[in-house]
Amino acid sequence: MNNLKSRYKVVIYDCDGVILDSIESNYVFYNRVMEFLGRPEIDRDNGDAKRVLHTYSFNDVMEYFFTGDTQRDEAFRFAKTIHYHDLMPYMKMEDGFINALDRLKGHTSLAICTNRATSMDMIIEDFGLTGYFEYVMTASQVTNPKPHPEPLLKVLTHFEIKPEEALFIGDGEVDMQAAKGAGIPFISYKSNLPALARIQHHAEILQHVFSAE
Repeated sequence: MNNLKSRYKVVIYDCDGVILDSIESNYVFYNRVMEFLGRPEIDRDNGDAKRVLHTYSFNDVMEYFFTGDTQRDEAFRFAKTIHYHDLMPYMKMEDGFINALDRLKGHTSLAICTNRATSMDMIIEDFGLTGYFEYVMTASQVTNPKPHPEPLLKVLTHFEIKPEEALFIGDGEVDMQAAKGAGIPFISYKSNLPALARIQHHAEILQHVFSAE
């Protein structure tokens, strides 16, 4: 790897759907809210609901389900009592992710930009990711989470780099929109979104990051 040079100063990863396969944990979380309110589980055949609960921030997902609802405030209060560790058994890391990080580390800086708000530190520790990422941007650190470009623009500011010097890897439309708004090259992971490239496995990112010196 010593004869390879990174095309980018920073490689930025989304979390859910890219670092972690967490769709089941998201269903478990929001179905617990529904159960508490005495409502049926979320329809897993509802593609729009799946897209929202998997890619949007907590506040935006809750507003999607409960805006104008008489139990909105009750739903928010209960949702905030559900602990991350209750959901961890329903998450798993995407294949090849750590290996890709090991090959990238030392050649480019690594960062995370996620719509998660409070659980990212625990995820980094529990999934053995400590020491890989120089900067972690969450929804709790911004006024406008993805799809707004604010989170990615803050990553650029932190590293003091231009948009074209970063690469963002995401799986959802909110990621694509945020990258477009920030002017950052975007790679689509396990999805058919318009992108610089589409990849199905983390090992594939290496060919897009490295160029021979």
